[in-house]
Amino acid sequence: MDYMINYDETKIPTYTLPDPLTDLSGRPVRDAAAWVLRRRPELLRLFEQHVYGRIPDADIPMGVGGTLDTAALNGLATRKEVTLTFGMAETPPQIHLLLYVPNAATGRVPAFLGLNFFGNHTIHPDPGITLGTVWTPVEEGSKVLAPRPAKDTERGLAASRWPVERILKRGYALATAYCGDSDPDFDDSFHNGVHALLPRDDAAGDAWATFGAWAWSLSRIMDYFEMDPHVDERRVAVLGHSRLGKAAVWAGAADERFALVISNNSGCGGAALSRRRIGETVRAINERFPHWFCTNFKQYNDHEDALPVDQHMLLALIAPRPLYVASAEEDRWSDPRGEFLGALHANPVYRLFGVEGLPVDEMPDLERPVMGKIAYHIRTGKHDVTTYDWEQYLNFADRHWGHS
Repeated sequence: MDYMINYDETKIPTYTLPDPLTDLSGRPVRDAAAWVLRRRPELLRLFEQHVYGRIPDADIPMGVGGTLDTAALNGLATRKEVTLTFGMAETPPQIHLLLYVPNAATGRVPAFLGLNFFGNHTIHPDPGITLGTVWTPVEEGSKVLAPRPAKDTERGLAASRWPVERILKRGYALATAYCGDSDPDFDDSFHNGVHALLPRDDAAGDAWATFGAWAWSLSRIMDYFEMDPHVDERRVAVLGHSRLGKAAVWAGAADERFALVISNNSGCGGAALSRRRIGETVRAINERFPHWFCTNFKQYNDHEDALPVDQHMLLALIAPRPLYVASAEEDRWSDPRGEFLGALHANPVYRLFGVEGLPVDEMPDLERPVMGKIAYHIRTGKHDVTTYDWEQYLNFADRHWGHS
């Protein structure tokens, strides 16, 4: 890898962002109807073709099973462990969903949904969470992963990122699944996880890759929510941190059933503008993680200006639904200013719907959240999900769903 990483704002090249309100034929998009019927489908196809890959449109049978504990977390919640099974193979792919529902709630409750990095058992020390299978390096420093049984000593290792009790006490359900269930995060030529469900054809360079599989899994969990008597499927927020933030934003853009979308430090390929070429660039991300995006995306290494889209257009695909973009001051790799600008330049599409998008034109001060239909904050600290972040997301959901 012979590229240089730039963190100097004065060295950002001059760039021009593609206009979300001008279609490929040069016609202006002047109203919400034209956006919904013409421009939105066009942009979705462009992101599929050039960035994330095309998620196959196939009807895969889904089986549902699981367990229930109505007195989890000292009676605070009902814990559901739901196994979603796909296809009819002898050993079909499975997604293991962990769902906590507050026992104090009545009726169907709104929910936050996000994938996790290391297994469901790591989000909380709850001894009732089943220890599943996780993907780990075959040896120290290796990029090749192999499945192994999770260990009891790993319970709660990522609990700082998942304030489960706080979310439940605010009246929300929390759902998560291990990202490795749908696709292990390494370059395995897509032999594992849900890619095995369908034949792979990359002749056009737009076959789905890891982000496509993760987004697909989030939509399948949404299918399950439509059946679950405890979850209000009309009020589900999809969220993710870092690479899982990229997947969450892509899922929220492609699947309009997600009522609220949250990007936490998602950076390049997420909320940050690619044309800024600061911190993690298109080339850097493709060379380090060749399995994340479709093959076509690699042709834009060092050629970001040739992309027919940029990430403000991805965020615009969420309009007019609520969108939250969050950054961290020390997370220069994710380009906090680029994340803010991604949200800012999605504004024109929100205005088509007669709603206020991001209510400011300038990046706010540290820990001064701004909230319209688009919200943004930058906090002190590093690349992480913190209690501060979650408090803002809960407040944002309260604001738009009238829930507390």
